[in-house]
Amino acid sequence: MVVDEPVWPDPLVDLGRQLDAMVASGVQTLRVVFDWSAAQPYRSWSQVPSGQRGNFVDVGGIPTDFSAMDQLVGQASQRGLPVLPVILDAPSWDGQDYKGGIVTLPKTDGPYAAFAKALVRRYGPHGSFWSTYRSAPRLPIHLWQIWNEPNIPAFWPPQPYYSRYLALLRAAHDAIKAADPSAEIVLAGLPNYSWLELARIYGHRGARNLFDVVAVHPYTKYPQGVITILSYARAVMNQHGDKNKPLIADELSWPSSQGQTTHNTGYDFATTQSGQAQNIGKVLPMLVENRFRLGLSGFYYYDWAGQDRPNYLAFDFSGLFHLDGGSFEAKPAFGVFKQAALAMEGCRSKGSQATDCVK
Repeated sequence: MVVDEPVWPDPLVDLGRQLDAMVASGVQTLRVVFDWSAAQPYRSWSQVPSGQRGNFVDVGGIPTDFSAMDQLVGQASQRGLPVLPVILDAPSWDGQDYKGGIVTLPKTDGPYAAFAKALVRRYGPHGSFWSTYRSAPRLPIHLWQIWNEPNIPAFWPPQPYYSRYLALLRAAHDAIKAADPSAEIVLAGLPNYSWLELARIYGHRGARNLFDVVAVHPYTKYPQGVITILSYARAVMNQHGDKNKPLIADELSWPSSQGQTTHNTGYDFATTQSGQAQNIGKVLPMLVENRFRLGLSGFYYYDWAGQDRPNYLAFDFSGLFHLDGGSFEAKPAFGVFKQAALAMEGCRSKGSQATDCVK
């Protein structure tokens, strides 16, 4: 499950309650953004307002606030939910903004790589977090995703993105592996014609050695199209010698935004709440049926909750829940997801841990 706003990070939301609901509905792993700009907003201690100093710790001379990530990782580990972080968004002191972009790109590769290494040293197998957070079992992070959707201008405005993104990927790969040789690097999730983009990435010398897992966002109108897109991606991987490399669908969804917003441009997969539920009910069994053929190691639904605000972007309507008057209201898609997910796992119900299955 992809978890972001309005669920986390938001101090007014009971994160534990939402995670309990996820476990009960069959969710087994989380994909979240680890926001670099929020964790390291200041380049030096002299820039930190005196009233905020207690929120930061020193990481190589850079004030770093791990509190939001600590909350998520700690509460997820209590419930046996592994976390896949997407390391995203540069702070202003090493950032470069572009017109049309919704995130800030790193000016240089070194600070991003250093932040990635700091995350491994905190949440990896030998991370300092696990020696201080004793109220949960150790569930170290092993997968690290480097950026999101660089093949669209919103996440990487200067196109083509290949050389600059691959340089960032190389720097992060080397830094993470130095801190944890067993860590696995996940390629940024690729939407749209993902298989063509993947082929172009493979075409760059040495690129295939920079990632251990391929990720695609198979957004498409019909459930069968999800399998088609994943099949195309797998064919490209096989052609380039990566037959044994895992593939994940790190975002898939159908926004229930039809008739609710004027911002559906390019989203021919937008549908109604009923259509959203029907598509989810169809695609989950398809993923199970094709998982071995595709080498599919997992999928993430986007996302747990949205706000369903009239005339906002279509993806605001993607959630299984919507935030209404301060409470999370289930949409028809939630019940269908829960039934299909539990069926995938062969469970009648779940216990307090994601791995607890009542047959």
